Amino acid sequence: MRFLLDADQRAFAASLHAMLTAADTPAVVRDWSRGDHTSGRALWSRIAEAGVFGLAVPEEYGGLGPHPVELAVAFVELGRHAVPGPLAETVGAAVLLGGPPLAGRFLPGLAAGKDVATVAAPGGHAVDGDAASLRLAPAPDGLYLSTAAPGPVRRSLDPARRLTPLAPGGELLAPAAPYDRALTWIRLATAAQALGVGLALLDRTVAHVRQRTQFGVPVGSFQAVKHRLADAKTALEFARPLLFGAAVSLRPAEVAAAKLTACEAAYRTARTALHLHGAIGYTAEYGLSLWLTRARALHSAWGTPEECRELVLTEGL
Repeated sequence: MRFLLDADQRAFAASLHAMLTAADTPAVVRDWSRGDHTSGRALWSRIAEAGVFGLAVPEEYGGLGPHPVELAVAFVELGRHAVPGPLAETVGAAVLLGGPPLAGRFLPGLAAGKDVATVAAPGGHAVDGDAASLRLAPAPDGLYLSTAAPGPVRRSLDPARRLTPLAPGGELLAPAAPYDRALTWIRLATAAQALGVGLALLDRTVAHVRQRTQFGVPVGSFQAVKHRLADAKTALEFARPLLFGAAVSLRPAEVAAAKLTACEAAYRTARTALHLHGAIGYTAEYGLSLWLTRARALHSAWGTPEECRELVLTEGL
């Protein structure tokens, strides 16, 4: 069986790619890392206008979905351009708030990009709680809307993923919430972002080794370099059908397998990119670092490799 995107899905990806290319996302990422969210919120609104967040929101609440395959298509492009912000967490919030009466209160704002949402992970920290207008804290006794100001920003491996502790308590929104279902959507979006990050790292590294010369020839002509890049390409292409297959089924084990494979492939590509760029790849000023740090942060976000493997072994594919 071959799973291929249709013409509309490919056109959607191309339109997002063109929009994000014109948006100069590296500059947005650097602003976001410093805590300046102005340019990031402007880009967030444009992403919402393109319908990305609406893909997780039913039509009756101002969305377009749910359409998990198209959501995965979109998040590959968001990862390819290293777009900052609690993107996957906003998708998870849309799932957590998807039942009445919460849906009518919150989902239109999420779909339209007026609200930025984050969800606390186990341990109480949330991505970009200082930028979010909705801060959700799942707890054993229900789903809370954290109304207190988030705690001080904690440094992350990725400076653009700003971790903030959420104060316990707040407004109890529901005595129970579909946390497992929301986690599946968050992992799907994270896997798609990781695949996009890996593809961007591969493209940038291929361009670099074509330009960099040694002994009078491009280093990309060396057999060892070709093998490293071919291995990275193979890993990413193997992750792609797992991602879209998981988007079709939305089975937690298949999504966990896709998340594991995509994040491992992106991390492997990041190591290859760093090796082939040499010392310049280590510098924060060089654009490659934006993707290198993102690949490492996504590797363990919303499910470590060990947790994903355990889920696959327990539930099976």
